[in-house]
Formats: sequence, C-alpha cells, structure tokens
Amino acid sequence: MLEILSSQAGLPFRVDVPESFDLVERPSGPDFDVYQVSRGDTAFVGIYVGCCSPFPIYDGRQTEAAGRFSILINENGANRAVEHLFVRESDGRQIHVWLHSVTGDDRALAERIAQTVDPR
Repeated sequence: MLEILSSQAGLPFRVDVPESFDLVERPSGPDFDVYQVSRGDTAFVGIYVGCCSPFPIYDGRQTEAAGRFSILINENGANRAVEHLFVRESDGRQIHVWLHSVTGDDRALAERIAQTVDPR
C-alpha cells in the first residue's frame, strides 16, 4: 500500500515536491525504504534509502561532484542526469535517486525534481 507523506520531517533526505505532486512512501524491505515523487498515478522520481543500492540502473557516463555520483545519458543531443547516488558519511546508508520512465516535458521535470534531492 502506498502512503502519501504530508511531511518530510524525519526523512534522511529532502526534496522539492512541486505543487500537484506528492511524496509517496512505497512498501519497504527489512533494511531499506523506497519513496517516489508522483503526480496522480504517474511516478516521476524514485528514491531508495538503504545499505545496498542497485546503482547504477541506467547505462551511461558516471560523474562525481559534491559527494554525489551521477549517471548521464545523451537524449536527443542533450545530456540528462538520470540517476544519482549519495553515501551518507554518518552511517554509510545510500540514497539512490532515479528518473522513472516519463517522456517529453515530464522527463525534463523529473530531472529537475531529482536534482533537488539532498541528504540530511
């Protein structure tokens, strides 16, 4: 069952959630939690918090900047950051952020939302 979160308090990250979108908690496992930023039934961004992220899930060029690993792919002649990985120094937990399969203007919006995820 999905749960729409009314607050980001207590989460190990923060994210800018646009108006008309929700931050949703998905079913979790014994050592990880999964969230998504959605508009209605459409997921735009996934966020995994746990010990053993499946990063990377996309094939692309890996870069590192400001404590974040990112995967860049070329879409229609433009570089797009399609996923990010943070490793929290305090406890070693990983925060893995990725774009869901949305297209067009929604794809660009998903990328902008994913860029706002910041570990706490």
